[in-house]
Amino acid sequence: MTRRAIELLLLVAFGAAAGWIRGTEGWTFAGALSGALIWSILDGLRARKVLRWLNKGEVSRTPDLSGVWGELVDRNRKLIRRLEKKVSNSDARLEDFLAAIQASPNGVVLLDSTGRIEWSNLTAANQLGFDPKRDLGQYVRNLVRNPAFTAYLTAGNFQHEIQIDGPGVRPSQPTKILLQIHPYGKKRKLLLTRDVTAVQLAEAMRRDFVANVSHEIRTPLTVLSGFVETMQTIPLEESDRTRYLGMMSQQAQRMQTLVSDLLTLSRLEGSPAPGQGEWIDGGELLQHVVQEARGLSEVIAKPVHTIDPVEGPPMWVAGIKTELLSAMSNLLSNAVRYTPGGGTIRAGWQVRSDGGGEFFVEDTGPGIAEDHLPRLTERFYRVDRSRSRETGGTGLGLAIVKHVAQRHGGQIEVQSVMGQGSRFMMRLPASRVRVH
Repeated sequence: MTRRAIELLLLVAFGAAAGWIRGTEGWTFAGALSGALIWSILDGLRARKVLRWLNKGEVSRTPDLSGVWGELVDRNRKLIRRLEKKVSNSDARLEDFLAAIQASPNGVVLLDSTGRIEWSNLTAANQLGFDPKRDLGQYVRNLVRNPAFTAYLTAGNFQHEIQIDGPGVRPSQPTKILLQIHPYGKKRKLLLTRDVTAVQLAEAMRRDFVANVSHEIRTPLTVLSGFVETMQTIPLEESDRTRYLGMMSQQAQRMQTLVSDLLTLSRLEGSPAPGQGEWIDGGELLQHVVQEARGLSEVIAKPVHTIDPVEGPPMWVAGIKTELLSAMSNLLSNAVRYTPGGGTIRAGWQVRSDGGGEFFVEDTGPGIAEDHLPRLTERFYRVDRSRSRETGGTGLGLAIVKHVAQRHGGQIEVQSVMGQGSRFMMRLPASRVRVH
């Protein structure tokens, strides 16, 4: 028998006993009924306490009750704690899930059944050009004003992805965004986006590179084929034969140089960055490339250039000797090729204010127009194509210099004034320079 039943029986018995003392059966019944009523009131007060506690949800402040109501409160308290723990775990998992989506390199937008934004990660907001907090609840079609996207939403055929222009650094150079909608739930939509600007630029560079290589190789091959056919079909004087063979040798050398430069670029891009285990005398490197430049000048320039090494502080640089020689040699050979014969070229090492080192090459050539400067290190980019080919240039020299500099933690910089000459600088960080 429960405590509530015992309390009820006791109150009824007490009431009946009080009525019996009055001496009549009616009073006995009335007393029993009064006892039951008092019990009901007391039990209702306990129930009200329980309901008030449940409404407030204060699990830590339970009402002080005994019996069945106390047991009911205790069981509800345990149940509420278990539910709160489940909710807390679910919230934590949801936060982890949202944090993972937030860190994704791809954009994610959740849309309700009417096309309003319910949630978005920062990637999607940046790619589509809206605010992930301020624009919650806004129609996505009002924020992404692109005809292709509007038509995509209206058509409702989401089996393929589309490409739109995203916000760019300049309106003339927008980012390229691929997006696709995936329906889910009750007419809700999941919008996924990804930035393919770099991929498309790389693909365009690959196409340009293949086209340039094909063109650069096809030209000397055409010349060689023409000379070979001429020598096979037409009787030639010895002087003409010698001249044709010389031109064929020149074109073959040009192809060999091109292949060598391409292999150098491929090796630079595919090998790990150099360490700092080998320290090389900067003066020794300078003397080596100056001698090479003087030899090139004697072959292609009349009169020859004046090439002066500039004395600087005794300096040692850390890196790969062959790569540094290649970069320095390319800077000097460029100066020789583009400076008219008889001009002056100066080269040397100097220490920068930040402790880094700088190899520089100055010439008295015609200078380079400002609009050409940002593109000088592109592969096969030439300011003067005819002169470059006449002097045996491949258009890859400055690209090689840029890669060598970057692999050694440095950079290349160019300064030029039309009619006054140019200055090319390969800068290395202080960690790769020692001055004695």
